[in-house]
Amino acid sequence: MNVAPETLQTVIERAFAVISEACETFSPELTPRETGTICSVSTGIAKVSGLPNVGFEELLEFPGGVFGIAFNLDEDEIGVVLLGDYWDLKAGDPVERTCRVMDVGVGNGLLGRVIDPLGRPLDGHGAVMTSHRLPIERPAAHIMDRAPVTVPLQTGIKVIDALIPIGRGQRELILGDRQTGKTAIALDTIINQHGKNVLCVYCAIGQRASAVAKAVAVLREHGAMEYTVVVVSEGNDSPGLTYIAPYAATSIAEYFMEQGRDVLLVYDDLTQHARAYREISLLLRRPPGREAFPGDIFYIHSRLLERATHLRQELGGGSLSALPIIETEAQNISAYIPTNLISITDGQICLSPSLFALGVLPAVDVGKSVSRVGGKAQWPAYRAVAGHLKLAHAQFEELETFAKFGARLNEETRHSIEHGRRIRACFDQPESSPVSVSEQIIILLTLTTGLFDQIALDQMRDAQHSIQAAAVRIPPAILGRFETAEKWSDEDREAILVIARQALAHFQTKPDSPTQDEP
Repeated sequence: MNVAPETLQTVIERAFAVISEACETFSPELTPRETGTICSVSTGIAKVSGLPNVGFEELLEFPGGVFGIAFNLDEDEIGVVLLGDYWDLKAGDPVERTCRVMDVGVGNGLLGRVIDPLGRPLDGHGAVMTSHRLPIERPAAHIMDRAPVTVPLQTGIKVIDALIPIGRGQRELILGDRQTGKTAIALDTIINQHGKNVLCVYCAIGQRASAVAKAVAVLREHGAMEYTVVVVSEGNDSPGLTYIAPYAATSIAEYFMEQGRDVLLVYDDLTQHARAYREISLLLRRPPGREAFPGDIFYIHSRLLERATHLRQELGGGSLSALPIIETEAQNISAYIPTNLISITDGQICLSPSLFALGVLPAVDVGKSVSRVGGKAQWPAYRAVAGHLKLAHAQFEELETFAKFGARLNEETRHSIEHGRRIRACFDQPESSPVSVSEQIIILLTLTTGLFDQIALDQMRDAQHSIQAAAVRIPPAILGRFETAEKWSDEDREAILVIARQALAHFQTKPDSPTQDEP
């Protein structure tokens, strides 16, 4: 583009005038910076000297963009937990203070993304857009800021929603041996939140990369990533990243809760978190306690899970429901970490490897599982149809064990055993196939009224599918009362039973083989 010489000269003069004015008004300021020196580096830990004013849990910056958290403040040196790849660090490298604590980016831009505890993307979809930053360590809501848990969090799993209900704002522990379906229950719960206005955060702590990839693939396949944030700390990451992962995930979830949203947060699993903290503590020469865990292992989990709550309406009315997962060894739920988590949470879902081996999925041990809050948040429709199921199931398990000894059983006992087998068959549910509230209600009502007792066991799965398909014929007026505090009427109950009988009409009644041959 051609520019007139006069115009170009004018532009140059104005530019020089602006530069001259800026030079005259500029006054340099001296900003003091504290710089320390690395004394030694070990597995995920660095000892630093020369930072006299550093604060506890302050973020420190190392060469190469590596950060660390000041954990031990001794008289002569600082014990720092390193976050990220520390392989290039060596003794003598400089260390600088950042004068801030560890924080993480939060915002709606995280939905659908897979990130690490530092907020860096792991899904290859570009930079993560966040609107705010929150410290990963935040005080829990005050008692007076909390509201009672009154609304259920539907998992879509029949045995849990009927017998071990979970409320929004509750902390329900999932525990069991390895490979018993703990993660499957958590993922099914996330999948079931589709269309229920519940945001989800899935925190994978110290998991294998293949396991994390499988979980993300399951969520994408069912469209759950649209409302889910996945925070990942892989097994080969430094123990510091594994330690901060659940705290970062909780801050992300708290941001949505403070916006008035309902949030579900899954910690998978806190066993790896406790082991990472034990590794950090032992490397920092902190005194070991029971099973070599440090004395404050209870505190790090309690201050984490205490942040899950239901806020008052004046504060937005949001809720944060926590599903921590813990791995047991040989079904020992009285071990150190499991008992800690059981005492912190509001109930637990125990998974049995023996039930898993028998093909009873999900392998929930109803006798050992309990919900200390969810019963008050359960819809009256559930209480009307599932009030006595837990007792009937417990009686069935005792009678089934007794019958294995070849004892002679009377007719009432045989009926209880056959009814219990239908209960177990009804609670059998494939993975990634959540059941809606209306379908659960009609199945449970059919079960408790004894209609399933006339169906052969080998036809129970088809009979359930038929009942589920018939749920669409329930009148809208009755459907509207399923998810409200309004109680049922006898007319509602009878109308649903008519639909159930019609759905089961084409199934032939086929007596099962007797429990014991007649003498």
